[in-house]
Amino acid sequence: MQMRRQRNAERVTSQRMQGVLLLVFAKYYHLPFLRGVQTESTRTGLGGYWGNKGGVSARMTVFGHSICFLNCHLPAHMENSDQRMEDFDSILQQQQFEGQAAMGVLDHDVVFWFGDLNFRIEDYEMHVVKGAIDNNKLALLWEKDQLNMAKDSESVLEGFLEGPLKFPPTYKFDVGTHTYDTSGKKRKPAWTDRILWRLRPADPPGPFNDAALRRSPTAGLTSGTKVTQHFYRSHKQFTVSDHKPVSSMFTLQFPYKVDIPLVTLIVEDEWNQVSDARAKFKVTTNYSRSSWDWIGLYKVGFKHHKDYAAYVWAKQEESDYLTLEYQGSGDYILGYYSNNMSTIVGVTEPFQIQLPTSSPEASPSDSSDFSSEDDSAAGLLHPKSRSPSPGKSKNRSRRKRTRSRSRSRSPALSKLQGLNLKARSPSPCVSAGKERGCDSPDASSPGTSAMGALITAISGEQLSALGADPVGESKDPL
Repeated sequence: MQMRRQRNAERVTSQRMQGVLLLVFAKYYHLPFLRGVQTESTRTGLGGYWGNKGGVSARMTVFGHSICFLNCHLPAHMENSDQRMEDFDSILQQQQFEGQAAMGVLDHDVVFWFGDLNFRIEDYEMHVVKGAIDNNKLALLWEKDQLNMAKDSESVLEGFLEGPLKFPPTYKFDVGTHTYDTSGKKRKPAWTDRILWRLRPADPPGPFNDAALRRSPTAGLTSGTKVTQHFYRSHKQFTVSDHKPVSSMFTLQFPYKVDIPLVTLIVEDEWNQVSDARAKFKVTTNYSRSSWDWIGLYKVGFKHHKDYAAYVWAKQEESDYLTLEYQGSGDYILGYYSNNMSTIVGVTEPFQIQLPTSSPEASPSDSSDFSSEDDSAAGLLHPKSRSPSPGKSKNRSRRKRTRSRSRSRSPALSKLQGLNLKARSPSPCVSAGKERGCDSPDASSPGTSAMGALITAISGEQLSALGADPVGESKDPL
């Protein structure tokens, strides 16, 4: 989570299966170009009945190119190399994505495969392995690494690439120390924790293609697509597990980009007075809108699409300039959330809000501003209020107009073009759930995040921003 805050990234999606957790993050300005997000999970423990082993995945298109992230926990122990390959093949066979994105894992343009893959070092005895580690002769051990050897014989691994293992084996350590296993089991050190990637071949392999050539990082791959690995390292400073975590950073280069957002939002650079609080949006002709679409007001550094300060429903009719009212200050953006696509499809650049906070006595609600026949006006709810369903919202607002003005905590709001403003509340998905099966009203606060290991997917990240060392072992904490 600290890494997310440092890089100012927002959560795109997540998938969990017992101890196997996958989190995907992105910069907010990339969100409109991450589409078709889907997740899958496959259990392989106890013949497919238990999720202690298996794989979880997330797929999406990034600027028009399909990418899949696959996190696996494969069977343990030296003698189970064949079982690991069988489980991996089973995961690939079972994970099929739906809709227009109907495809398997290996059908994506780029696949990142990582996790506790549990492959071991064969043949060498414990003292030989430790001696090679102490003398920094890691290449000797890499030759006997089961995963590295399997690439020459297992067709399911064809095309998968991995950077050189220039860091010591990441398993097994005495918890709380940097010492390899001293228990009675005396597990041999091994590179169990791995990160690999694969580019989809441009054309189906023909009989004339040489297998070694097809595994080349540059030959026979998706035309114009390039993956560059900047570092691949372990983090020895962590001692809470018998594993040492590994990380890697990549740059993806595509031959073209789909970089026109489906929805464009326009706002003033600063909101210093009520008249500045204007916004409008335009949609492209190929975007299919829903009456459950909504626009969220987000503070810069928000965690995910539900982490809004306020939201407004976006009606079917495209709007002219809209007048919004929000009491607060800071740097914010607006994001347009698509109900059909379950993602943000349009964002603004950051803008400043410096609007005074009005007291209930100074700015009572003037219900005479609203017509009982006009439901296009905005109704501001307080952060802890429940999001009303659109069907109930109209009736509630009419009843409130007959009540005493002193009951309202919010100032009167200007009429909007087909939008209802709601302040921080569980989620507009609570209302939309009846139509599309969103989160239930009893769902936890959108600020809640699962703890665990994560994979950060950030397009266009600059290497210099990380201050990263070259390929090899990390000396500094995350």
